[in-house]
Amino acid sequence: MHQLIGKKKSLILYFFFLVALSTTTNKTLYKTENLFQIDNINITGIPLDNIEGLNDELYKTIEKNIFFLKKEVLKNSISEFNIVEKYSVKKIYPRELNINIKPTKFIAKISNKDDVLVGSNGKLISNKDFKKKLPSIFGKFNSNKFLELKIHLERSGFNFEDLKSLIYFSSGRWDILTNDNVLIKLPNKKIYESLHLAKKILNDDNFKINKFIDLRISNQIIVK
Repeated sequence: MHQLIGKKKSLILYFFFLVALSTTTNKTLYKTENLFQIDNINITGIPLDNIEGLNDELYKTIEKNIFFLKKEVLKNSISEFNIVEKYSVKKIYPRELNINIKPTKFIAKISNKDDVLVGSNGKLISNKDFKKKLPSIFGKFNSNKFLELKIHLERSGFNFEDLKSLIYFSSGRWDILTNDNVLIKLPNKKIYESLHLAKKILNDDNFKINKFIDLRISNQIIVK
């Protein structure tokens, strides 16, 4: 009988020991989690209005613990802001993030909306304060087609500063008008080759008086 009572006392003591240990462990984990909770996000490189908006978005979506910060979640939150071209993130342990933004460069505007600009990242950005002259884009804007044209223009030596307008057709092709009022009609395919040829024609003194270059038909050039 005495042994049974002793065993019961031992079990009770063991039970209280486990409860105490569990409580201590939970408190330790809780303190550790709070220790690495992100409570400060420093954003540089973009206007204040964008910083405030991005800050709010990040605090809503990112994981609280700096060790569990998910790159994909961070990327999705930042990419919501069309002004962003590139960004870098640096963790400052235990509770801080430094985010440096490289804003996109405005290279064109939508023809019927003077305050809607097109960034070099192919995204549309509303900006009423931007006053620099930019080429206008006519037709339904297609980001992928625009970025494709941008790559071909840059490879062939054209600058957006040299262009007055870009016209996109539903058939998937472009016309471009230079600041010298030369209209270049491009085909659907082999855009780079056509632009490269157009650049040669524009640089040739024998064609200085011409204001029309039609390259839509394969192996045929119409210059007027």
